[in-house]
Amino acid sequence: MRRILSLLCLIGGFGLLMSPGLVADDVVPALTIDSPMSPPTWALLQRKLLQANADACEEFYRRYFDERGFLLCVERWGGDDGPDDAIENCHRWPILHALGADDRILQLYKQAWEGHLRQYTLARTTHVPFARDGMYYREFPVMFDWLHHAEGLTVFCLQGLSDPHDRNLLLRTQRFAGFYLNDNPQAQNYDSKHRLIKSMFNGSRGPLLRPATGLDWAGDPIEIEHRFELGHGERNYEEMLAHFKDYNDIVGDHPQNLLSTALGLNAFMLTGETRYRDWVLEYADAWRQRMVDNGNIIPTKIGLDGKTGGPDGKWYGGVYGWGFSIEVPQTGELAHRNTHYLGLPSFMNAYLLTGEDRFLDPWRKQIDVINAQAKTIDGKQQYPRMFGDDGWYSYSTAKYTTGVEEIAFLTQQKADLARVPKTGWWSYLEGKNPDYPKQALRADLAAVRKKVLASREDTTTPDTRLADDPMKFNPASIASLVQQMLGGLPTNKQGLVLHSRLRYFDPVNRRAGLPSGCTALVEKLEPDSTTVTLVNTDQLNSKTVTIQAGGYGEHQFTSGETRRAPPVSRPASGRADTSRQSFEINSRTLTLKLEPGCGVQLVLGTSRYVNPPTLAFPWNRAK
Repeated sequence: MRRILSLLCLIGGFGLLMSPGLVADDVVPALTIDSPMSPPTWALLQRKLLQANADACEEFYRRYFDERGFLLCVERWGGDDGPDDAIENCHRWPILHALGADDRILQLYKQAWEGHLRQYTLARTTHVPFARDGMYYREFPVMFDWLHHAEGLTVFCLQGLSDPHDRNLLLRTQRFAGFYLNDNPQAQNYDSKHRLIKSMFNGSRGPLLRPATGLDWAGDPIEIEHRFELGHGERNYEEMLAHFKDYNDIVGDHPQNLLSTALGLNAFMLTGETRYRDWVLEYADAWRQRMVDNGNIIPTKIGLDGKTGGPDGKWYGGVYGWGFSIEVPQTGELAHRNTHYLGLPSFMNAYLLTGEDRFLDPWRKQIDVINAQAKTIDGKQQYPRMFGDDGWYSYSTAKYTTGVEEIAFLTQQKADLARVPKTGWWSYLEGKNPDYPKQALRADLAAVRKKVLASREDTTTPDTRLADDPMKFNPASIASLVQQMLGGLPTNKQGLVLHSRLRYFDPVNRRAGLPSGCTALVEKLEPDSTTVTLVNTDQLNSKTVTIQAGGYGEHQFTSGETRRAPPVSRPASGRADTSRQSFEINSRTLTLKLEPGCGVQLVLGTSRYVNPPTLAFPWNRAK
C-alpha cells in the first residue's frame, strides 16, 4: 500500500479525509464520519436478523449434517431427490456470510460442500447406467440437466464472494468450466462449430446422446410407502417412473444449459483469463441470435446440426420446452413444465460482462410478443404460458412478466422500470412506503423463527430422510438484507451470480461483509447514482468499512456527496447548506471510518458496468 498524505477537514459535522489519488487497493479511510446518529429501527433489525440467521443455521447444521459434512439422509440419484439437493440445504448461506455474518457460517457451508462431494462420489447407482461408478466424477455430477446442476452449485458459485483465494475453489472452478470449454477429453459437452451444448444431460462424463428414460430421471428402485414423503406426491416407485416417463427428448440444446455460463463467469472473475469470458459471450450470443431469428421467442429445442427445432422443426419442443405438458400419474391432471426462463440468467451474465443492451433486448421483446397473444376467456383478458402444435395455450389472467424485474434492475431505463409493479422494495426505491425496510426485516425474522420451530418438530431419522427433506427447514432468510444492504436482487434456487449495486468489506479483519455493528440501507437506485445510509450501531468502537461499486466491482464510483442522516431539507435561498459536502472518487471502492454511534447518508455517483468483474478483494487488486 502506498503512503497517502491527507488533510483532515471538518465540514458540516463530517470528518472528511481528502485523499487525492486514492486508489482501489488502499484501505486508509477516505472519509471519517463523526456525525452522531441514533440507530434507526431498521439498523437494529438488520443486525438482529444477521445474528438470528447465523445462530439458526448453526442449529440446522448440527441437526442434519455430521462432522464430515455428510448430509444425514439416504443417498439417491434422481430428479426427485439427488446430490444437488444435499448441498442445496445450505442455499443462501454464502450470501449470508458475505453480508457480514459470523465466520462460522463460512466454515460450515464449506464443510458441507466438501462432505457432500465425498458422499456422492462414494454413492453409486445399481440401475441407472451412467452413475454406477459414482454419482459424482471429478467432483461434478456425471451428467444431468442444468435445472438440477444449478441447484447443486448455488453454494459453490457464491463461495468466491467470501473466499476467493481458496485453492480448491480456484482449481474446481477452472475444472468445472473446462467441462464446457472441452478442456477434458471425457467431457466434450460443447460443439464450438454450432455453438451449442449437445444434450440436456451433460456433466463430467460428457453429454448423453440418446433419449432419456424414466429410470435415468427417477433413479434406482426405492421403498416409498410408510417411509418417505416425496415432494411431488408420488406414493410408490412406479409413480416415480411414471412421473418421468415422457422426459425423453433431451438430445440437443435447451435454454437450461445457459446456466452453465455461471461457471465461465466465475472462472474469469477468479483468474482474469479472457478465454472464459469469451466463451460466456459466445454461447450467450448464440442463443441471443436464436431468439432474434425465432421472432424474439427463445426456442427450447436446438438440434445437433444447430437448427432450431431439431429434426422435426418444432422450436417449442424438447423436455421442459414450451410445449412440455405431461400427465401427473397420481392425479391424472395435466402439468405444464416449461423452463425456458432458465435462459435469462445467462443474458444477465453477459450484461454484467459488457453492459450491452443487445443481450437483454430480445427478452424484453419476448415479453411483448407473448402478451400480444392475449385473448378474452370467460369475459376476462388472459395471457398464455405454453405453445404447442395448435399454438398458444395455458392461459392465465396474469400477464407474462418473466424478466421484467431483472431487466429493469440491470438497465435502469425508464421504459423497463415502468413495467415493474410498484410494490414492496420497488415502491420503497421510488420514495413510497417508508416502512417497507422494517416490515421486510420483521418478515424475515419471523421466517427464521418458523423454520427453526418446524425443524425442532421434525421426526424423520437419517434412514427415513431424503436429501431434499431438510430444505424446507433451512432457516437462511436474507432477501430483505440483500435488497436493503446491497441494493441487489435476491438469488433464487438457480441463482449462481449476485447482481447488486453495492458490496462491503471489512479491511481491518480482511474479510467480506460489513464489520460487526455496522448496517447499510440502500434508499435509491438511479442510472448514475446510488444513495445509501451507513450506521455504526456500536456506541463504543469505531468501524472501518470499504464500499464496493457492484457485487464484483463491475461499477465505478465517480463522485460522492455526504449528507446528514436523515437528510436535511433544502436550505433557504441565499444560505449555504453546510450539511453536504461533495468530493471526487473515481474508483470502484470507497473506504470510510464510522466513529462510535455515527452515521451518514452518501450519494455515490456511479458509472455502471464499466469494469471487468472480479472476485478479488479490494486490497488484493492491482488497481
